[in-house]
Amino acid sequence: MSCLAVIPARYASTRLPGKPLLSETGRPLVVHVADRARSARRVDRVVIATDDPRIEAAARAHGHEAVMTRADHVNGTSRVAEAVEQVGSTVEVVLNVQGDEPLVEPAAIDALVARMQGGDEPMGTVASPFAVDEDPSNPNIVKVVMDQQGRAMYFSRALIPFCRDGDVGVPVMKHVGLYAYRPTFLSRYLQLEPTPCEAAEKLEQLRVLEHGYPIAVVKAEVRHHGIDTPEQYRRFVEQNAASGG
Repeated sequence: MSCLAVIPARYASTRLPGKPLLSETGRPLVVHVADRARSARRVDRVVIATDDPRIEAAARAHGHEAVMTRADHVNGTSRVAEAVEQVGSTVEVVLNVQGDEPLVEPAAIDALVARMQGGDEPMGTVASPFAVDEDPSNPNIVKVVMDQQGRAMYFSRALIPFCRDGDVGVPVMKHVGLYAYRPTFLSRYLQLEPTPCEAAEKLEQLRVLEHGYPIAVVKAEVRHHGIDTPEQYRRFVEQNAASGG
């Protein structure tokens, strides 16, 4: 097996309690995510990792594999790592697919897996140009700057790079929260100490860079958004109905 996709899904959510189980479309939100991940050509297996038996039951009821994980994980990466241990499969690439992004593009998943299979970086992620209706200065949208080899130099909530002399043709790229890991590095990540920039920006991927590990970045046109508020979920329901679900 080459690629295992894990979808971390916890029940608690400050702004949208019970988010993974919202089902106004006829399917729970987390099932939409799993369906999209399963349709990626380079994904061999999809597992939903949760801390709540209701989410586990919903996943299985819709034909998806699920595992129960501890409730005390500090982030999704930690939950993914426990799920990988439980599943016990030998894979080349482990994907962390965010459980609140029901419109995640299978093509972006495939591009990331292909980069990991063709490269030697321990971790990878995705960057996308900003859409015309998105504000690059919005601190809720994370930006990434890459080097000439397509590796991350820095992630920030600030607008980077800063063009001192005005527009010099450097595109601002948004970070897409889709991660890929070598299984051995996933275990290593959990042993890394938190770092200053990680704490300042509240971005866990900075821990990797601050400890000196490279992160491959794949460029892809990504238009989906995560769902954090009732308004965002309502727009998704409307989109789903318009597209025939």
